[in-house]
Parts: sequence; structure tokens; C-alpha cells
Amino acid sequence: MPSAPRVLVVLPAFNEEASVVGVVKEVRAALPDAGCLVVDDGSRDRTAAVANDAGAAVLKLPFNLGVGGAMRAGFRYALQNNYDIVVQIDADGQHDPANVPELLAALDTADLVMGARFAGQGEYEVRGPRRWAMRVLARVLSRVAKSKLTDTTSGFRASGPRAVRLFAEHYPAEYLGDTIEALVIAARADCTIRQVPVAMRPRAGGVPSHDPVKSAVYLGRAGLALVFALIRPKSTFQVGSADA
Repeated sequence: MPSAPRVLVVLPAFNEEASVVGVVKEVRAALPDAGCLVVDDGSRDRTAAVANDAGAAVLKLPFNLGVGGAMRAGFRYALQNNYDIVVQIDADGQHDPANVPELLAALDTADLVMGARFAGQGEYEVRGPRRWAMRVLARVLSRVAKSKLTDTTSGFRASGPRAVRLFAEHYPAEYLGDTIEALVIAARADCTIRQVPVAMRPRAGGVPSHDPVKSAVYLGRAGLALVFALIRPKSTFQVGSADA
């Protein structure tokens, strides 16, 4: 009888000392058989120390690479330590680890599963230009992925074995690349992409940004990230093995 796939939960974290301990404890309670890795993305606070004390493995990056760079390190760690599945969860407490089994179940018929905020669960809302950008991105990327997607910038996602190998080598580190471009890469590598509805929680620490100027900048950058992802040749994205 084949053994159950090994699951690694990866928390990219930058200055999340106030929230990361609670998230690690929730992960360990909801998924006692899974590994838990906190990738400290060049934090200036005690994120690494408190995560280690809470029982997580910690990979400390020497400087801030952004979510994409942190996640690529997490995917490589997964390959090096023989994990089959990687689940990405934000370290700020907005993602509920209790939803992870639903993402894992959906991997039975997919390579990449998104936890979608705008798919019928919860009351999370985004307004103004940021919401318009998300709607446009969802329409375009649904066509690229050949699957209905409503929340293409969600950082709550599960990657199966094929996607883990792909992302360990090709996961983008640019701004918004970890969400938008990663979906294009997966689709162009012929990965099957699905979504499951989840509810978003308030941040457990830190201060969210609602600045209208930043929302406008987000709109422009999101469009550029999509354009650059789409113009890259499909042959660029091949599933292989990644070296350390």
C-alpha cells in the first residue's frame, strides 16, 4: 500500500513576530503530521527566534527577497527533505490552517489548488481600483488556466508533487510574480489548477494598507506582471529537478 504524501506547510515571514507563533501553533494543531517551515525573509525583529521556539523549522534568509524568493527557498527545502506537497500560508494569521485539508483533497484532481476569497465563503471585500484589477486578472487567468478562478492573487495555496518540482526551479521572485506569474507558469507547464472557497480572517498582527495611491500602483504593477508572464515562451517552463 503506498504511503501517504508528505506535506510541508511553508510560512514566508517578514517582521511577523507578533503573529507567527499563533499561526505555527494552529498549523501544528490542524495538521499534526505535516512539517512546518517558517522562511524568515530577512526580518529585523525576532520572527525566526519565536517561530523556532513555537516548534517550526526555520530557514533564515540573509536579506529580504520578497514572498516569491522566500517561497522558492521553501520549495527547494521541500525537495531536499523529501516532501511531496507544499502548502503556503501567510504568517500574519489571515489564512485558517483548518481549511488546508480541503486544499489537499482537491489535489487529487489538480496540481495546484488556490484558496479563493471571492468564491462564496466569508465576508472579505476589496474595493476600488484594487478590486477592479483583481476581476480583470481573474478573467484573463481563468482563460489561461482553463479553469474558473476568482482570486488569482491569493497566497493561500497547495502545490502537488509536479508543481513543487516546477516551482523549486521556476518560482518567480518579482513583485506579484509569486501570485500572478506563478499561475501562468503552472498553466504553461500543463499543470491542472483548481480553487476551493475559503474565508479570510483579519490580520493577527501588523497594519494592512488601504492607501488609494498604493492601490493604483498595485493596479499598474499587476497588469505589468501579467503581460511579462504571458510574453515569456512556454518552453521556458519545464518540470525538472532543482539543485540546492
